[in-house]
Amino acid sequence: MMKELEYPFESKYILRKKKTLKKLLLENQKNFRKLRIAVLGGSTTTDIIAVLELFLLNAGILPQFYESEYGKFWEDAVFGNDVLDSFCPEVVFIHTSFRNIKNFPAVLDTEEQVQYKLDEEFEHLRIAWESLRKRYNCVIIQNNFERPLLETLGNQDVSDFRGWANFTSRLNQKLYQYKQQTPNFFIHDLEGISGEYGLRKWQDLRYWYLYKYTLHMEAIPEFSYHLFTIIKSIYGKNKKLLILDADNTLWGGVIGDCGPEGIELGEETSKGQAFKEWQKYVKRLKQQGILLALASKNQTESVENGLAHPDSQLKIDDFSAKQVNWEDKASNIFSIISELNLGTDQAVFLDDNPVEREQVRMNLPEVTVPDASCPEQFIAYLREAHLFEVAAITEEDIKRTEMYHANQQREAQKLQFENYEEYLKSLEMKAEIQEFSSLYYDRITQLINKTNQFNLTTWRITEEEVKKLAGDENWICITGRLGDKFGDNGIVSVLMAELKGHTAHIRLLILSCRVFKRHMEYAMIDDFICRCKKRAIDEIIGYYYPTEKNKIVETLYKDLGFMMNSENIETQRTWKLKVEEYKKRNFVIDVEEKDE
Repeated sequence: MMKELEYPFESKYILRKKKTLKKLLLENQKNFRKLRIAVLGGSTTTDIIAVLELFLLNAGILPQFYESEYGKFWEDAVFGNDVLDSFCPEVVFIHTSFRNIKNFPAVLDTEEQVQYKLDEEFEHLRIAWESLRKRYNCVIIQNNFERPLLETLGNQDVSDFRGWANFTSRLNQKLYQYKQQTPNFFIHDLEGISGEYGLRKWQDLRYWYLYKYTLHMEAIPEFSYHLFTIIKSIYGKNKKLLILDADNTLWGGVIGDCGPEGIELGEETSKGQAFKEWQKYVKRLKQQGILLALASKNQTESVENGLAHPDSQLKIDDFSAKQVNWEDKASNIFSIISELNLGTDQAVFLDDNPVEREQVRMNLPEVTVPDASCPEQFIAYLREAHLFEVAAITEEDIKRTEMYHANQQREAQKLQFENYEEYLKSLEMKAEIQEFSSLYYDRITQLINKTNQFNLTTWRITEEEVKKLAGDENWICITGRLGDKFGDNGIVSVLMAELKGHTAHIRLLILSCRVFKRHMEYAMIDDFICRCKKRAIDEIIGYYYPTEKNKIVETLYKDLGFMMNSENIETQRTWKLKVEEYKKRNFVIDVEEKDE
Protein backbone atom coordinates (compact mmCIF):
# COMPACT_ATOMS: atom_id res chain seq x y z
CA MET A 1 0.00 0.00 0.00
CA MET A 2 1.28 3.44 -0.94
CA LYS A 3 0.81 5.88 1.94
CA GLU A 4 0.50 8.84 -0.43
CA LEU A 5 -2.81 7.38 -1.66
CA GLU A 6 -4.31 6.60 1.72
CA TYR A 7 -6.77 8.99 3.30
CA PRO A 8 -6.10 11.82 4.13
CA PHE A 9 -4.07 12.48 0.99
CA GLU A 10 -2.55 15.59 -0.55
CA SER A 11 -4.57 16.35 -3.69
CA LYS A 12 -2.03 18.68 -5.29
CA TYR A 13 0.72 16.10 -4.82
CA ILE A 14 -1.35 13.35 -6.46
CA LEU A 15 -2.20 15.53 -9.45
CA ARG A 16 1.43 16.59 -9.85
CA LYS A 17 2.93 13.10 -9.42
CA LYS A 18 0.24 10.86 -10.92
CA LYS A 19 2.48 9.43 -13.68
CA THR A 20 5.29 8.64 -11.24
CA LEU A 21 2.87 7.08 -8.76
CA LYS A 22 1.35 4.89 -11.46
CA LYS A 23 4.77 3.66 -12.55
CA LEU A 24 5.69 2.70 -8.98
CA LEU A 25 2.38 0.92 -8.42
CA LEU A 26 2.69 -1.10 -11.62
CA GLU A 27 6.24 -2.14 -10.74
CA ASN A 28 4.96 -3.75 -7.54
CA GLN A 29 1.84 -5.38 -8.95
CA LYS A 30 1.18 -8.94 -7.83
CA ASN A 31 -2.07 -10.90 -7.91
CA PHE A 32 -4.00 -7.85 -9.08
CA ARG A 33 -7.69 -8.34 -9.78
CA LYS A 34 -8.33 -7.09 -13.32
CA LEU A 35 -11.42 -4.95 -13.83
CA ARG A 36 -12.89 -3.43 -16.99
CA ILE A 37 -14.40 0.00 -16.30
CA ALA A 38 -16.21 2.17 -18.84
CA VAL A 39 -16.43 5.87 -17.99
CA LEU A 40 -19.23 7.55 -19.91
CA GLY A 41 -18.87 11.28 -19.46
CA GLY A 42 -21.21 14.18 -19.79
CA SER A 43 -18.13 16.37 -19.34
CA THR A 44 -14.33 15.94 -19.37
CA THR A 45 -13.19 12.81 -17.51
CA THR A 46 -9.52 12.26 -18.45
CA ASP A 47 -7.92 13.32 -15.16
CA ILE A 48 -10.68 11.69 -13.13
CA ILE A 49 -9.78 8.36 -14.76
CA ALA A 50 -6.05 8.89 -14.23
CA VAL A 51 -6.47 9.49 -10.49
CA LEU A 52 -9.10 6.77 -10.05
CA GLU A 53 -6.60 4.33 -11.56
CA LEU A 54 -4.07 5.16 -8.83
CA PHE A 55 -6.50 4.45 -5.99
CA LEU A 56 -7.56 1.16 -7.60
CA LEU A 57 -3.99 0.01 -8.19
CA ASN A 58 -3.16 0.81 -4.58
CA ALA A 59 -6.00 -1.50 -3.51
CA GLY A 60 -4.83 -4.39 -5.69
CA ILE A 61 -7.23 -3.77 -8.59
CA LEU A 62 -5.75 -3.44 -12.09
CA PRO A 63 -8.27 -1.42 -14.13
CA GLN A 64 -8.70 -1.23 -17.87
CA PHE A 65 -10.63 1.81 -19.02
CA TYR A 66 -12.93 2.74 -21.85
CA GLU A 67 -13.57 6.50 -22.04
CA SER A 68 -16.44 7.89 -24.06
CA GLU A 69 -16.04 10.92 -26.25
CA TYR A 70 -16.85 14.21 -24.58
CA GLY A 71 -20.56 14.51 -23.85
CA LYS A 72 -21.46 11.19 -25.51
CA PHE A 73 -22.46 9.29 -22.39
CA TRP A 74 -26.07 8.74 -23.50
CA GLU A 75 -25.26 7.70 -27.06
CA ASP A 76 -22.69 5.14 -25.86
CA ALA A 77 -25.05 3.79 -23.21
CA VAL A 78 -28.09 3.45 -25.46
CA PHE A 79 -26.57 2.55 -28.82
CA GLY A 80 -23.15 1.22 -27.89
CA ASN A 81 -20.36 0.95 -30.45
CA ASP A 82 -17.94 -1.70 -31.66
CA VAL A 83 -15.14 -0.62 -29.32
CA LEU A 84 -17.33 -0.53 -26.23
CA ASP A 85 -19.04 -3.80 -27.15
CA SER A 86 -15.66 -5.47 -27.61
CA PHE A 87 -14.48 -4.00 -24.29
CA CYS A 88 -17.57 -5.47 -22.53
CA PRO A 89 -17.35 -3.48 -19.28
CA GLU A 90 -17.83 -5.03 -15.87
CA VAL A 91 -18.44 -1.58 -14.35
CA VAL A 92 -19.92 1.48 -16.03
CA PHE A 93 -19.58 4.87 -14.38
CA ILE A 94 -21.86 7.60 -15.77
CA HIS A 95 -20.29 10.95 -14.99
CA THR A 96 -23.11 13.45 -15.30
CA SER A 97 -23.68 16.72 -13.46
CA PHE A 98 -26.25 19.52 -13.44
CA ARG A 99 -24.68 20.61 -16.75
CA ASN A 100 -26.28 17.56 -18.37
CA ILE A 101 -29.82 18.47 -17.31
CA LYS A 102 -31.36 19.86 -20.49
CA ASN A 103 -34.85 20.78 -19.27
CA PHE A 104 -34.56 22.92 -16.19
CA PRO A 105 -37.79 24.73 -15.23
CA ALA A 106 -38.52 28.18 -16.62
CA VAL A 107 -40.02 30.85 -14.37
CA LEU A 108 -43.25 30.85 -16.41
CA ASP A 109 -43.69 27.05 -16.29
CA THR A 110 -46.75 25.55 -14.61
CA GLU A 111 -46.44 22.74 -12.06
CA GLU A 112 -47.60 20.30 -14.72
CA GLN A 113 -44.91 21.48 -17.14
CA VAL A 114 -42.20 21.17 -14.50
CA GLN A 115 -43.36 17.66 -13.61
CA TYR A 116 -43.23 16.71 -17.30
CA LYS A 117 -39.65 17.99 -17.53
CA LEU A 118 -38.70 16.08 -14.38
CA ASP A 119 -40.16 12.83 -15.69
CA GLU A 120 -38.50 13.39 -19.05
CA GLU A 121 -35.05 13.91 -17.48
CA PHE A 122 -35.38 10.77 -15.38
CA GLU A 123 -36.63 8.71 -18.31
CA HIS A 124 -33.67 9.88 -20.38
CA LEU A 125 -31.34 8.44 -17.73
CA ARG A 126 -33.39 5.29 -17.13
CA ILE A 127 -33.21 4.36 -20.80
CA ALA A 128 -29.41 4.61 -20.59
CA TRP A 129 -29.25 2.40 -17.48
CA GLU A 130 -31.58 -0.25 -18.84
CA SER A 131 -29.71 -0.37 -22.15
CA LEU A 132 -26.42 -0.91 -20.32
CA ARG A 133 -27.89 -3.60 -18.08
CA LYS A 134 -29.33 -5.46 -21.05
CA ARG A 135 -26.23 -5.23 -23.22
CA TYR A 136 -23.42 -5.77 -20.69
CA ASN A 137 -25.03 -7.17 -17.53
CA CYS A 138 -22.72 -4.87 -15.59
CA VAL A 139 -22.47 -2.84 -12.40
CA ILE A 140 -23.67 0.74 -12.98
CA ILE A 141 -22.50 3.70 -10.91
CA GLN A 142 -24.40 6.94 -11.51
CA ASN A 143 -23.65 10.40 -10.13
CA ASN A 144 -26.51 12.11 -8.42
CA PHE A 145 -26.82 15.84 -9.15
CA GLU A 146 -25.14 18.66 -7.28
CA ARG A 147 -26.98 21.87 -6.53
CA PRO A 148 -26.38 24.36 -9.37
CA LEU A 149 -25.15 27.80 -8.29
CA LEU A 150 -27.19 29.45 -11.00
CA GLU A 151 -30.43 29.92 -9.09
CA THR A 152 -32.47 33.08 -9.56
CA LEU A 153 -35.12 32.64 -6.85
CA GLY A 154 -32.83 33.18 -3.88
CA ASN A 155 -33.91 31.36 -0.72
CA GLN A 156 -37.04 30.12 -2.45
CA ASP A 157 -35.08 28.24 -5.11
CA VAL A 158 -34.96 25.16 -2.89
CA SER A 159 -38.73 25.12 -2.19
CA ASP A 160 -40.44 26.65 -5.24
CA PHE A 161 -41.34 24.04 -7.89
CA ARG A 162 -39.66 26.25 -10.50
CA GLY A 163 -36.39 26.46 -8.60
CA TRP A 164 -33.37 24.69 -10.05
CA ALA A 165 -32.25 23.50 -6.61
CA ASN A 166 -35.73 22.09 -6.05
CA PHE A 167 -35.62 20.38 -9.45
CA THR A 168 -32.25 18.66 -8.89
CA SER A 169 -33.36 17.53 -5.42
CA ARG A 170 -36.53 15.94 -6.81
CA LEU A 171 -34.58 14.32 -9.66
CA ASN A 172 -32.16 12.85 -7.12
CA GLN A 173 -35.08 11.32 -5.22
CA LYS A 174 -36.15 9.52 -8.38
CA LEU A 175 -32.61 8.15 -8.72
CA TYR A 176 -32.71 6.86 -5.15
CA GLN A 177 -36.06 5.14 -5.70
CA TYR A 178 -34.66 3.42 -8.79
CA LYS A 179 -31.59 2.33 -6.82
CA GLN A 180 -33.76 0.69 -4.14
CA GLN A 181 -35.43 -1.48 -6.79
CA THR A 182 -32.37 -2.32 -8.88
CA PRO A 183 -29.45 -4.65 -8.05
CA ASN A 184 -25.92 -3.65 -9.08
CA PHE A 185 -26.92 0.00 -9.38
CA PHE A 186 -25.07 2.43 -7.15
CA ILE A 187 -25.25 6.16 -6.49
CA HIS A 188 -22.04 8.20 -6.38
CA ASP A 189 -22.89 11.05 -4.03
CA LEU A 190 -21.74 14.01 -6.10
CA GLU A 191 -24.18 16.24 -4.23
CA GLY A 192 -22.62 15.36 -0.87
CA ILE A 193 -19.00 15.56 -2.03
CA SER A 194 -19.45 18.94 -3.70
CA GLY A 195 -21.32 20.30 -0.68
CA GLU A 196 -18.56 19.27 1.70
CA TYR A 197 -15.87 20.62 -0.60
CA GLY A 198 -17.71 23.92 -0.96
CA LEU A 199 -19.94 24.61 -3.94
CA ARG A 200 -18.40 27.99 -4.70
CA LYS A 201 -14.97 26.46 -5.15
CA TRP A 202 -16.29 23.24 -6.69
CA GLN A 203 -18.18 25.06 -9.44
CA ASP A 204 -15.32 27.35 -10.44
CA LEU A 205 -16.64 28.49 -13.81
CA ARG A 206 -13.15 28.89 -15.25
CA TYR A 207 -12.70 25.10 -15.36
CA TRP A 208 -15.98 24.68 -17.18
CA TYR A 209 -15.40 27.35 -19.80
CA LEU A 210 -11.74 26.43 -20.39
CA TYR A 211 -11.69 22.62 -20.02
CA LYS A 212 -15.33 21.50 -19.69
CA TYR A 213 -14.64 20.18 -16.20
CA THR A 214 -17.68 20.52 -13.94
CA LEU A 215 -15.48 20.60 -10.84
CA HIS A 216 -12.37 22.38 -9.66
CA MET A 217 -9.19 20.64 -10.82
CA GLU A 218 -7.93 20.26 -7.24
CA ALA A 219 -11.16 18.48 -6.30
CA ILE A 220 -10.52 15.62 -8.74
CA PRO A 221 -8.62 13.38 -6.24
CA GLU A 222 -11.44 13.81 -3.70
CA PHE A 223 -14.02 12.96 -6.39
CA SER A 224 -12.05 9.94 -7.67
CA TYR A 225 -11.41 8.65 -4.16
CA HIS A 226 -15.13 8.62 -3.35
CA LEU A 227 -15.83 6.77 -6.60
CA PHE A 228 -13.04 4.32 -5.76
CA THR A 229 -14.62 3.53 -2.37
CA ILE A 230 -17.80 2.34 -4.09
CA ILE A 231 -15.86 0.05 -6.42
CA LYS A 232 -13.70 -1.39 -3.64
CA SER A 233 -16.77 -2.13 -1.52
CA ILE A 234 -18.45 -3.97 -4.40
CA TYR A 235 -15.37 -6.13 -4.84
CA GLY A 236 -14.72 -6.85 -1.17
CA LYS A 237 -11.85 -4.45 -0.46
CA ASN A 238 -13.46 -2.59 2.44
CA LYS A 239 -12.52 -2.96 6.12
CA LYS A 240 -14.34 -5.40 8.40
CA LEU A 241 -12.98 -4.78 11.89
CA LEU A 242 -12.73 -1.71 14.15
CA ILE A 243 -10.39 -2.15 17.12
CA LEU A 244 -10.70 0.41 19.90
CA ASP A 245 -8.68 1.49 22.90
CA ALA A 246 -10.74 2.29 26.02
CA ASP A 247 -9.40 5.19 28.13
CA ASN A 248 -9.78 8.52 26.31
CA THR A 249 -11.03 6.64 23.26
CA LEU A 250 -14.40 5.30 24.43
CA TRP A 251 -14.71 7.74 27.31
CA GLY A 252 -12.83 10.67 28.73
CA GLY A 253 -10.34 9.96 31.49
CA VAL A 254 -8.41 6.98 32.85
CA ILE A 255 -10.92 4.70 34.52
CA GLY A 256 -8.30 2.96 36.65
CA ASP A 257 -7.54 6.29 38.35
CA CYS A 258 -10.95 7.94 38.57
CA GLY A 259 -13.32 4.96 38.57
CA PRO A 260 -16.45 4.61 36.40
CA GLU A 261 -18.13 7.48 38.23
CA GLY A 262 -15.30 9.85 37.29
CA ILE A 263 -15.06 9.25 33.52
CA GLU A 264 -16.52 11.79 31.11
CA LEU A 265 -19.40 10.14 29.25
CA GLY A 266 -22.87 11.61 28.98
CA GLU A 267 -24.65 14.95 29.01
CA GLU A 268 -22.92 16.54 32.03
CA THR A 269 -19.88 17.93 30.15
CA SER A 270 -19.11 18.89 26.56
CA LYS A 271 -16.44 16.19 26.38
CA GLY A 272 -18.85 13.64 27.81
CA GLN A 273 -21.40 14.54 25.13
CA ALA A 274 -18.76 14.06 22.43
CA PHE A 275 -17.85 10.58 23.69
CA LYS A 276 -21.51 9.59 23.93
CA GLU A 277 -22.13 10.65 20.33
CA TRP A 278 -18.98 8.84 19.22
CA GLN A 279 -20.20 5.63 20.90
CA LYS A 280 -23.55 5.99 19.11
CA TYR A 281 -21.64 6.25 15.82
CA VAL A 282 -19.67 3.08 16.60
CA LYS A 283 -22.89 1.30 17.57
CA ARG A 284 -24.36 2.05 14.13
CA LEU A 285 -21.26 0.63 12.47
CA LYS A 286 -21.69 -2.54 14.50
CA GLN A 287 -25.37 -2.75 13.51
CA GLN A 288 -24.46 -2.67 9.80
CA GLY A 289 -22.05 -5.60 10.22
CA ILE A 290 -18.70 -4.10 11.26
CA LEU A 291 -16.97 -6.20 13.91
CA LEU A 292 -15.79 -4.41 17.06
CA ALA A 293 -12.87 -5.36 19.28
CA LEU A 294 -11.14 -3.96 22.35
CA ALA A 295 -7.37 -3.55 22.76
CA SER A 296 -6.70 -1.76 26.03
CA LYS A 297 -3.86 -1.63 28.55
CA ASN A 298 -6.09 -1.94 31.57
CA GLN A 299 -7.73 -4.17 34.14
CA THR A 300 -10.55 -6.25 32.67
CA GLU A 301 -12.89 -5.27 35.49
CA SER A 302 -12.23 -1.56 34.93
CA VAL A 303 -13.12 -1.75 31.24
CA GLU A 304 -16.24 -3.79 31.98
CA ASN A 305 -17.27 -1.17 34.53
CA GLY A 306 -16.76 1.59 31.96
CA LEU A 307 -18.98 -0.16 29.44
CA ALA A 308 -21.58 -0.71 32.17
CA HIS A 309 -21.77 3.06 32.74
CA PRO A 310 -25.43 4.21 32.41
CA ASP A 311 -24.53 6.57 29.54
CA SER A 312 -22.40 4.05 27.65
CA GLN A 313 -23.99 3.26 24.29
CA LEU A 314 -21.68 0.27 23.85
CA LYS A 315 -21.84 -2.80 26.05
CA ILE A 316 -19.31 -5.57 26.56
CA ASP A 317 -21.30 -7.94 24.32
CA ASP A 318 -20.95 -5.54 21.38
CA PHE A 319 -17.28 -6.57 21.09
CA SER A 320 -16.45 -9.76 19.22
CA ALA A 321 -12.93 -9.97 20.65
CA LYS A 322 -11.19 -8.44 23.65
CA GLN A 323 -7.55 -8.13 24.66
CA VAL A 324 -7.49 -6.19 27.94
CA ASN A 325 -4.08 -6.61 29.61
CA TRP A 326 -0.71 -4.89 29.93
CA GLU A 327 0.91 -6.40 26.82
CA ASP A 328 1.94 -4.25 23.85
CA LYS A 329 -0.89 -3.14 21.56
CA ALA A 330 0.56 -4.67 18.37
CA SER A 331 0.68 -8.16 19.90
CA ASN A 332 -2.85 -7.81 21.25
CA ILE A 333 -4.17 -6.56 17.91
CA PHE A 334 -2.52 -9.46 16.09
CA SER A 335 -4.18 -11.85 18.54
CA ILE A 336 -7.57 -10.23 17.92
CA ILE A 337 -7.21 -10.45 14.15
CA SER A 338 -6.09 -14.09 14.37
CA GLU A 339 -8.96 -14.97 16.71
CA LEU A 340 -11.48 -13.52 14.26
CA ASN A 341 -9.74 -15.20 11.32
CA LEU A 342 -9.31 -11.95 9.40
CA GLY A 343 -6.41 -10.30 7.59
CA THR A 344 -4.39 -7.42 9.02
CA ASP A 345 -5.43 -5.33 6.01
CA GLN A 346 -9.08 -5.63 7.11
CA ALA A 347 -8.58 -3.91 10.47
CA VAL A 348 -8.71 -0.30 11.67
CA PHE A 349 -7.25 0.68 15.04
CA LEU A 350 -8.19 3.84 16.97
CA ASP A 351 -6.25 5.04 20.00
CA ASP A 352 -5.86 8.52 21.47
CA ASN A 353 -2.17 7.84 22.30
CA PRO A 354 0.25 8.69 19.42
CA VAL A 355 2.96 6.43 20.91
CA GLU A 356 0.63 3.41 20.84
CA ARG A 357 -0.47 4.27 17.30
CA GLU A 358 3.12 4.40 16.07
CA GLN A 359 4.00 1.11 17.74
CA VAL A 360 1.14 -0.61 15.90
CA ARG A 361 2.06 1.03 12.59
CA MET A 362 5.64 -0.18 12.86
CA ASN A 363 4.74 -3.76 13.72
CA LEU A 364 1.51 -4.19 11.74
CA PRO A 365 1.87 -1.91 8.70
CA GLU A 366 -1.24 -3.30 6.97
CA VAL A 367 -3.52 -2.22 9.83
CA THR A 368 -5.03 1.21 9.21
CA VAL A 369 -4.10 3.51 12.11
CA PRO A 370 -5.35 7.08 11.62
CA ASP A 371 -3.85 10.09 13.38
CA ALA A 372 -6.96 10.84 15.38
CA SER A 373 -7.06 11.42 19.13
CA CYS A 374 -10.55 12.61 20.13
CA PRO A 375 -14.18 11.72 19.36
CA GLU A 376 -14.65 14.49 16.80
CA GLN A 377 -11.59 13.34 14.88
CA PHE A 378 -12.56 9.66 15.11
CA ILE A 379 -15.97 10.34 13.55
CA ALA A 380 -14.59 12.69 10.89
CA TYR A 381 -11.91 10.23 9.81
CA LEU A 382 -14.13 7.16 9.57
CA ARG A 383 -16.86 9.06 7.74
CA GLU A 384 -14.58 10.83 5.27
CA ALA A 385 -12.21 7.90 4.62
CA HIS A 386 -15.14 5.59 3.74
CA LEU A 387 -13.22 2.59 5.12
CA PHE A 388 -16.47 0.81 5.93
CA GLU A 389 -18.28 1.72 2.70
CA VAL A 390 -21.39 -0.44 2.28
CA ALA A 391 -22.37 -2.01 -1.04
CA ALA A 392 -25.35 -3.84 0.50
CA ILE A 393 -26.49 -4.81 3.99
CA THR A 394 -27.51 -8.45 4.28
CA GLU A 395 -29.06 -10.52 7.06
CA GLU A 396 -25.62 -11.98 7.78
CA ASP A 397 -24.13 -8.49 8.18
CA ILE A 398 -26.71 -7.55 10.79
CA LYS A 399 -26.13 -10.78 12.75
CA ARG A 400 -22.34 -10.86 12.36
CA THR A 401 -21.42 -10.01 15.96
CA GLU A 402 -23.92 -12.55 17.28
CA MET A 403 -22.38 -15.19 14.99
CA TYR A 404 -18.86 -14.45 16.23
CA HIS A 405 -20.01 -14.71 19.84
CA ALA A 406 -21.44 -18.13 19.02
CA ASN A 407 -18.06 -19.07 17.54
CA GLN A 408 -16.41 -18.16 20.83
CA GLN A 409 -18.75 -20.57 22.58
CA ARG A 410 -17.74 -23.25 20.09
CA GLU A 411 -14.06 -22.58 20.78
CA ALA A 412 -14.69 -22.87 24.51
CA GLN A 413 -16.40 -26.22 24.00
CA LYS A 414 -13.49 -27.46 21.88
CA LEU A 415 -11.26 -27.41 24.97
CA GLN A 416 -13.39 -30.14 26.51
CA PHE A 417 -12.46 -32.68 23.81
CA GLU A 418 -9.20 -34.40 22.98
CA ASN A 419 -10.58 -35.83 19.72
CA TYR A 420 -11.40 -33.12 17.16
CA GLU A 421 -14.02 -35.16 15.31
CA GLU A 422 -15.83 -35.86 18.58
CA TYR A 423 -15.83 -32.13 19.22
CA LEU A 424 -17.38 -31.48 15.80
CA LYS A 425 -20.07 -34.07 16.45
CA SER A 426 -20.84 -32.42 19.78
CA LEU A 427 -21.78 -29.19 17.95
CA GLU A 428 -24.82 -30.97 16.47
CA MET A 429 -24.31 -29.20 13.15
CA LYS A 430 -27.06 -29.03 10.57
CA ALA A 431 -26.60 -27.79 7.02
CA GLU A 432 -29.04 -26.77 4.32
CA ILE A 433 -27.62 -27.11 0.82
CA GLN A 434 -29.71 -25.87 -2.05
CA GLU A 435 -29.64 -24.37 -5.50
CA PHE A 436 -29.33 -20.60 -5.66
CA SER A 437 -32.44 -18.87 -4.34
CA SER A 438 -33.50 -15.32 -5.17
CA LEU A 439 -33.83 -14.71 -1.43
CA TYR A 440 -30.06 -14.90 -1.07
CA TYR A 441 -28.70 -13.28 -4.24
CA ASP A 442 -27.35 -10.33 -2.21
CA ARG A 443 -25.54 -12.58 0.25
CA ILE A 444 -24.22 -14.92 -2.48
CA THR A 445 -22.78 -11.97 -4.42
CA GLN A 446 -21.30 -10.46 -1.28
CA LEU A 447 -19.69 -13.75 -0.25
CA ILE A 448 -18.24 -14.30 -3.73
CA ASN A 449 -16.70 -10.84 -3.90
CA LYS A 450 -15.42 -10.59 -0.33
CA THR A 451 -13.99 -14.05 0.35
CA ASN A 452 -10.23 -14.24 -0.16
CA GLN A 453 -8.86 -17.04 2.03
CA PHE A 454 -11.02 -20.10 1.33
CA ASN A 455 -11.44 -19.18 -2.33
CA LEU A 456 -9.83 -21.45 -4.88
CA THR A 457 -10.16 -19.27 -7.98
CA THR A 458 -10.93 -15.73 -6.64
CA TRP A 459 -13.54 -15.37 -9.39
CA ARG A 460 -15.65 -12.21 -8.91
CA ILE A 461 -19.09 -11.72 -10.46
CA THR A 462 -22.04 -9.34 -10.19
CA GLU A 463 -25.51 -10.05 -8.84
CA GLU A 464 -26.86 -9.99 -12.38
CA GLU A 465 -24.38 -12.71 -13.36
CA VAL A 466 -25.36 -14.72 -10.28
CA LYS A 467 -29.00 -14.59 -11.40
CA LYS A 468 -28.11 -15.51 -14.98
CA LEU A 469 -26.00 -18.55 -14.06
CA ALA A 470 -28.53 -19.69 -11.46
CA GLY A 471 -31.01 -20.21 -14.27
CA ASP A 472 -28.56 -21.79 -16.72
CA GLU A 473 -29.04 -25.56 -17.13
CA ASN A 474 -25.34 -25.88 -17.97
CA TRP A 475 -24.36 -24.85 -14.46
CA ILE A 476 -24.70 -26.34 -11.00
CA CYS A 477 -24.92 -23.48 -8.48
CA ILE A 478 -25.43 -24.34 -4.81
CA THR A 479 -25.21 -22.57 -1.47
CA GLY A 480 -24.64 -23.97 1.99
CA ARG A 481 -26.14 -22.70 5.24
CA LEU A 482 -24.71 -24.00 8.51
CA GLY A 483 -26.14 -23.96 12.02
CA ASP A 484 -25.51 -25.78 15.27
CA LYS A 485 -26.62 -25.78 18.89
CA PHE A 486 -24.97 -22.39 19.44
CA GLY A 487 -26.65 -20.57 16.56
CA ASP A 488 -27.12 -20.05 12.83
CA ASN A 489 -24.13 -18.95 10.73
CA GLY A 490 -26.29 -18.16 7.70
CA ILE A 491 -25.10 -18.70 4.13
CA VAL A 492 -21.42 -19.63 4.45
CA SER A 493 -20.49 -21.48 1.26
CA VAL A 494 -20.98 -21.23 -2.49
CA LEU A 495 -20.07 -23.72 -5.21
CA MET A 496 -20.49 -23.02 -8.93
CA ALA A 497 -19.62 -25.53 -11.63
CA GLU A 498 -19.93 -25.35 -15.40
CA LEU A 499 -21.07 -28.52 -17.17
CA LYS A 500 -19.48 -29.39 -20.51
CA GLY A 501 -20.61 -32.73 -21.87
CA HIS A 502 -19.99 -35.29 -19.16
CA THR A 503 -17.44 -33.12 -17.34
CA ALA A 504 -18.06 -30.59 -14.56
CA HIS A 505 -15.61 -27.72 -14.11
CA ILE A 506 -15.63 -26.20 -10.59
CA ARG A 507 -15.28 -22.49 -11.32
CA LEU A 508 -15.89 -21.33 -7.77
CA LEU A 509 -15.75 -22.88 -4.30
CA ILE A 510 -15.71 -20.55 -1.31
CA LEU A 511 -16.24 -20.81 2.43
CA SER A 512 -16.71 -18.06 5.01
CA CYS A 513 -13.84 -17.74 7.47
CA ARG A 514 -16.19 -18.11 10.42
CA VAL A 515 -16.77 -21.82 9.67
CA PHE A 516 -13.22 -22.90 8.83
CA LYS A 517 -12.33 -26.43 9.94
CA ARG A 518 -15.95 -27.43 10.47
CA HIS A 519 -16.06 -29.83 7.45
CA MET A 520 -18.61 -27.68 5.60
CA GLU A 521 -16.48 -27.91 2.46
CA TYR A 522 -16.80 -31.71 2.67
CA ALA A 523 -20.58 -31.44 2.96
CA MET A 524 -20.68 -29.15 -0.08
CA ILE A 525 -18.55 -31.51 -2.20
CA ASP A 526 -20.53 -34.57 -1.10
CA ASP A 527 -23.75 -32.86 -2.16
CA PHE A 528 -22.18 -31.65 -5.40
CA ILE A 529 -21.06 -35.16 -6.30
CA CYS A 530 -24.65 -36.42 -5.84
CA ARG A 531 -25.91 -33.72 -8.18
CA CYS A 532 -23.25 -34.64 -10.73
CA LYS A 533 -24.37 -38.26 -10.68
CA LYS A 534 -27.96 -37.19 -11.34
CA ARG A 535 -26.73 -35.15 -14.31
CA ALA A 536 -24.68 -38.08 -15.72
CA ILE A 537 -21.37 -36.32 -15.04
CA ASP A 538 -18.43 -38.72 -15.18
CA GLU A 539 -15.51 -36.44 -14.41
CA ILE A 540 -14.82 -33.29 -12.38
CA ILE A 541 -12.08 -30.75 -12.99
CA GLY A 542 -11.11 -28.49 -10.08
CA TYR A 543 -9.05 -25.30 -10.42
CA TYR A 544 -6.74 -23.60 -7.95
CA TYR A 545 -5.29 -20.15 -8.68
CA PRO A 546 -2.65 -19.34 -6.02
CA THR A 547 -2.76 -15.94 -4.33
CA GLU A 548 -1.08 -14.48 -1.27
CA LYS A 549 -4.21 -15.12 0.80
CA ASN A 550 -5.62 -18.49 -0.32
CA LYS A 551 -2.80 -20.84 0.65
CA ILE A 552 -5.18 -22.42 3.15
CA VAL A 553 -6.86 -24.29 0.25
CA GLU A 554 -3.70 -25.23 -1.62
CA THR A 555 -4.11 -28.97 -0.87
CA LEU A 556 -7.92 -29.14 -0.75
CA TYR A 557 -8.40 -31.08 -3.98
CA LYS A 558 -5.64 -33.52 -3.03
CA ASP A 559 -7.36 -34.07 0.34
CA LEU A 560 -10.63 -34.75 -1.51
CA GLY A 561 -9.04 -37.49 -3.63
CA PHE A 562 -8.44 -35.52 -6.82
CA MET A 563 -5.34 -36.22 -8.91
CA MET A 564 -3.07 -33.46 -10.22
CA ASN A 565 -3.92 -32.80 -13.87
CA SER A 566 -1.60 -29.92 -14.71
CA GLU A 567 0.46 -27.44 -12.76
CA ASN A 568 1.82 -23.95 -13.12
CA ILE A 569 2.94 -23.18 -9.59
CA GLU A 570 2.55 -19.41 -9.94
CA THR A 571 -0.69 -19.12 -11.92
CA GLN A 572 -2.89 -22.22 -12.05
CA ARG A 573 -3.19 -25.84 -10.98
CA THR A 574 -5.90 -28.20 -12.17
CA TRP A 575 -7.08 -31.40 -10.54
CA LYS A 576 -9.15 -34.27 -11.92
CA LEU A 577 -11.53 -36.74 -10.29
CA LYS A 578 -13.59 -39.63 -11.63
CA VAL A 579 -17.03 -39.29 -10.03
CA GLU A 580 -17.34 -43.02 -9.40
CA GLU A 581 -14.07 -42.97 -7.40
CA TYR A 582 -15.16 -40.27 -4.95
CA LYS A 583 -15.58 -41.31 -1.32
CA LYS A 584 -17.86 -39.43 1.05
CA ARG A 585 -15.98 -37.03 3.36
CA ASN A 586 -18.62 -35.51 5.66
CA PHE A 587 -19.56 -37.56 8.75
CA VAL A 588 -20.22 -34.78 11.27
CA ILE A 589 -22.82 -32.50 9.64
CA ASP A 590 -26.46 -33.48 9.19
CA VAL A 591 -27.30 -32.23 5.68
CA GLU A 592 -30.76 -31.39 4.38
CA GLU A 593 -31.40 -30.59 0.73
CA LYS A 594 -33.77 -27.64 0.39
CA ASP A 595 -34.31 -27.43 -3.38
CA GLU A 596 -37.86 -26.55 -4.31
